[in-house]
Amino acid sequence: MKNELLHELQQRGFIYQCSNLDGLAAALNAGPITLYYGADPTADSLHYGHIVPILLARWFQKFGHQLIMLVGGATGRIGDPSERDTGRPMLTEEQLKRNLAGLRRSYKKVLGNNKFLMVDNYDWNKKYSHIGFLEEFGTSFTVAHMLSMESVKRRLEHGMTFLEFNYMTIQAVDFYELYKKHNCVLQICGSDQWGNSIMGIELIRKKLQKEVFVLSVPLILDSSGAKVGKSAGNAVWINEDRTSPYEYYQAFRNVADSDVDKFLKIYTELPLSEIAKLSALQSEKINEAKKILAFEATKMIHGAKAAKAAADAAAALFAGGTNAEAVPTAQLAVGGKQLAVVDFIVDAGLVSSKAEARRLIEQGGLIVAGEKITDVKATITPAETVMLQKGKKTFLKVIVK
Repeated sequence: MKNELLHELQQRGFIYQCSNLDGLAAALNAGPITLYYGADPTADSLHYGHIVPILLARWFQKFGHQLIMLVGGATGRIGDPSERDTGRPMLTEEQLKRNLAGLRRSYKKVLGNNKFLMVDNYDWNKKYSHIGFLEEFGTSFTVAHMLSMESVKRRLEHGMTFLEFNYMTIQAVDFYELYKKHNCVLQICGSDQWGNSIMGIELIRKKLQKEVFVLSVPLILDSSGAKVGKSAGNAVWINEDRTSPYEYYQAFRNVADSDVDKFLKIYTELPLSEIAKLSALQSEKINEAKKILAFEATKMIHGAKAAKAAADAAAALFAGGTNAEAVPTAQLAVGGKQLAVVDFIVDAGLVSSKAEARRLIEQGGLIVAGEKITDVKATITPAETVMLQKGKKTFLKVIVK
């Protein structure tokens, strides 16, 4: 069965799996539905790999559907075992509070002025005692089915705890509660959450004899094929206190040529006809498409003003300027001291180690205050402000005190 929204999403590469695509199309054709997306407070911000299902949710909103955004105040206390070889570290109440606040900010940044309902799954899970939860839901899950889940199989090899084993049942109850309270019939998720998510479909079918749906999006991989995320150390954060708008812009400006088409379709809302023209650009002209991608992706998260400032800063720096306000900054209390350049750029955070610093210099990729550094033993007596450049596209302004 055809549906305009699902066709748009398929063309843009948003749909990875669906529990019943024809059934979902029929539900969408019948009128507005309510859907939800949920995330656990594992950090105080989402990163740009996380937000793909939320960008999918924006499209549902554009077509008149109602959205619920869930924060995992309950599931965050357990830890999702999916895609992991070890258990997640337990969060303190202080960490949970901070991360939940950051997660809410991230939701609002991605969704902008669009209206949605915010819920916390701790609000309904806290009412259950252990015995009460088992009485209510225990007979709706079979151990054999739970053991068949890929997330469980992988963790069993490394010593899965009973705590983690319960994670999927609590996530299933989330869907059940949202269906009962808000007639929510669709959960959207990342493809790594598929097993956990379909448990909710089965719980609702067993207890209420109703059909609901799950739609998953593909995971975003970097140019090396690695999953983008904080565990891999390559996260580009949504909240500006973790990643500045300039750094966010640069992340999209620097994507591989082969990723331009995919990222334009997912991270912007430009018409597909315009994206096709941009993606067809070749050689150096593809950089124009990357600039548009970076601007549109940054505008969606940080607003048009911040996107323009980031674009202007990048243009000024590429032209040799050093006063762009949007460039990320670092502060060092080393005023008047002569330092090894290697130590200076490590302490400033331009590189993560002295070995990396030396490689950067040996490869001719370091510019300090407009001067290319070619000697790994070079020294610097820094002025009040020093502009550092790594390669062609990474800049850092160091304020010396």
